[in-house]
Amino acid sequence: MKTNTIAQSFLSIFVVAAALLFAPANASAHCQIPCGIYDDSAELNRMLLDATTIKKSVTEINNLAGKTDPQSVNQLVRWVNNKDAHADKVIDSISNYFLCQRVKTSQDDYTERLIKHHAVMVAAMQAKQNADQAHAEALEKAIMALRVYYPEHDHAAEKSTAHDHAGHSH
Repeated sequence: MKTNTIAQSFLSIFVVAAALLFAPANASAHCQIPCGIYDDSAELNRMLLDATTIKKSVTEINNLAGKTDPQSVNQLVRWVNNKDAHADKVIDSISNYFLCQRVKTSQDDYTERLIKHHAVMVAAMQAKQNADQAHAEALEKAIMALRVYYPEHDHAAEKSTAHDHAGHSH
């Protein structure tokens, strides 16, 4: 009987180890449980930070263009990779956070929202394909066009309100 318990323990450990080994290495924007925890404005701000990083990358790519020494070539490759990675993050955020969870077919302006969110994805793709500021700025502008749907809000005021109402029933 004790051998059976040990075998079951090893089997359990093996199953957990295999699950961890083959689990995805990274999760996309937030979750799709749904957990009900959303911070659309913060997600939009993260995309704007990605757009700023893309603009910086484009500047550095253009500064390094034409240089052939190994260090410059190395840095050029790193800036291109950085630009592309941040554009991918924007595309991932739009598709896995906003389109999957926040843009609903039941919304009266569904088509308009879909068009604006798609425009961000296209602008991010074009930012990957190009090394000029016009595409980086177009991405930033497309992201800002979503602000109407996801306005900034004051988290401190929310915490204060939550604290003021703690323990009280309404």
